[in-house]
Amino acid sequence: MKLSFSAFMLLMAVGFWGCSPTHQQLKTDVLVIGAGASGTMASIQAARLGADVIVIEETPWVGGMLTAAGVAAIDGNHMMPSGLWGEFRELLYGHYGGPDAVETGWVSNTLFEPHVGERFLAGMIDEHLNITRIHGYRITEVLREGERVTGAIFVGEDGRKLEVKATVTIASDEYGDALALSGAEYRYGWETRADFGDEFAPETGNRLIQDLTYVAILRDFGPDADMTIDRPEGYDPSVFDCTCRELCSDPEREVVPCGPESGEELYMFNYGELPNNHFMINWPIMGNDFFIDILSMSHEERQIALEEAKQFTLKWIYHVQTAGGYRNMGIAEDVFPTEDHFPLIPYIRESRRVVGMRTMRTQDMISPYSEDAGGLFMSGIAVGDYPLDLHHERKPEGFEVDARTEDKPPIPSYNVSYYTMIPQHIDGLIVAEKSISVTHIVNGATRLQPVVMLLGQAAGAAAALSLREGVEPRELDLRLLQQTLLDADTWLMPFVDTRPYEADFQSIQRVGLAGIMRGTGQPVAWANRTWFYPDNNVDRVELAAIDNRLAGKGHPHRLGAMDRSNLPVDQQLAVRALWEWSGMPGAESDRTGRTEAIALANSWFVSQSFMPHWSANTRNQTVTRREMAVLLDLALNPFSLYNN
Repeated sequence: MKLSFSAFMLLMAVGFWGCSPTHQQLKTDVLVIGAGASGTMASIQAARLGADVIVIEETPWVGGMLTAAGVAAIDGNHMMPSGLWGEFRELLYGHYGGPDAVETGWVSNTLFEPHVGERFLAGMIDEHLNITRIHGYRITEVLREGERVTGAIFVGEDGRKLEVKATVTIASDEYGDALALSGAEYRYGWETRADFGDEFAPETGNRLIQDLTYVAILRDFGPDADMTIDRPEGYDPSVFDCTCRELCSDPEREVVPCGPESGEELYMFNYGELPNNHFMINWPIMGNDFFIDILSMSHEERQIALEEAKQFTLKWIYHVQTAGGYRNMGIAEDVFPTEDHFPLIPYIRESRRVVGMRTMRTQDMISPYSEDAGGLFMSGIAVGDYPLDLHHERKPEGFEVDARTEDKPPIPSYNVSYYTMIPQHIDGLIVAEKSISVTHIVNGATRLQPVVMLLGQAAGAAAALSLREGVEPRELDLRLLQQTLLDADTWLMPFVDTRPYEADFQSIQRVGLAGIMRGTGQPVAWANRTWFYPDNNVDRVELAAIDNRLAGKGHPHRLGAMDRSNLPVDQQLAVRALWEWSGMPGAESDRTGRTEAIALANSWFVSQSFMPHWSANTRNQTVTRREMAVLLDLALNPFSLYNN
């Protein structure tokens, strides 16, 4: 059992209970199963809120796909460095020398060496003396009392058992093993079109999951170096045909060139170029993606199958070294603490997914404000902007799906509901990583690193708050959780044109989460957007829409008759609207009522130095969406009025 220094200190303080040479037992507030991208952030956030945390990780590293799997190129959320994801990125900026120094490959704006990322993540954990991290143990059983999870049992590499009892457990392992062992309902693969009314799902469901990848990190050893590996058994060059332009038998196929000698800006090797002459090989075009029905396998069967995946990556390396002539590109020996210098784990794109209180569907992402979406966005706790990206290039025969499933729809940026993390019938358990309640298609976007990190942060906050409030995670006050996350500088609505350091950020987020004011979504290739347009003027059409939304949510006060044109709203009309929505007395024609309304508006702005001072002389000035959001937030307190 490998312990961090903080773990050692904590164990010295509390000791093991029921300790024996072969079965050790611990108690904690929060148990985090898996120190991957989610588990790491869950541990940190729960600890920051005062909970005692034990996090159990099978491998020697924390960080999961970010580090141990070698996927050290962040996909998405570049313009929304939310919460702990933003903190991690700042550490990378500080180490390498700023944003430009980590924008080394064209697949991402933030690339780093896996061992550097792991060092920072481990350091972020070890800053907290109330986190115990334990390595080298694999989960074998989830403890339950009735329908409530109470902890888990793990087995170490030497066969010793470790039992951890916890008030709240977070399932954040790579395969969803903890979820399966918990007894909670789960699914994986394709749902049918009828299951969720998703037109992009197939008519018939199946167990087809996304390809996994055994990443490799290469180095350029110089033009005269020959780093060619031994020919792997079963190597077949046709399997990698058209992995890049010069190695493609089809002249009509559009594919990027192999290397820099093409003279083109984008080529295969600089796709995942990392700092310091390292190259991430996670190549999707006839590359090293590999299909394994891994979720149906036992632990022992997985190890055999994953060796095949590793060999597949070696075959690709051999192919580009020999058929492509890139003998100078060899496996880096200074990144991973493994004998073969491969990552500690494969990159798992899809795991078991819990059947949650709510399930996020494609249509919820495309049209979050539609009636069919049922206000799912209002319970948002994490944001993402990556498109629906499904890796099925290596799917075997017998897993065919119809053509429309391959035509993935464009989506705007989105948020993820807290209720996708809560099992329908099991208490004491919060689900994170790639095991949240989303469809197979939606998993193509929510699986990416920043989203998974933010899901972990939300899970950690929810666990600590549930503990503090003495409630089950499903009973936790949603708005308390959201406010806690806002205070931790997270985006909960994906409004890309607002920032946590701005004085009005939280007001805009709160009115957005309440559904009172809305953003405008826009699919933009690999970095989708939702705009709030805070500096645009509010017009009377929007004011009427706000009035209708308030009424639709049961708000008792309506805005009286007015011209509902696209003319801008001035301060006088805004004051009148807020006055009426607040249920204040005084007719519009009553000079005393108007004066009192203006005084009320001024009191709302007294601490808002970025806002103009309103008076009778400025009442004809137009009102921006930023100003209206602050007014609505201060006057109506939307978090107290509307709890989805």
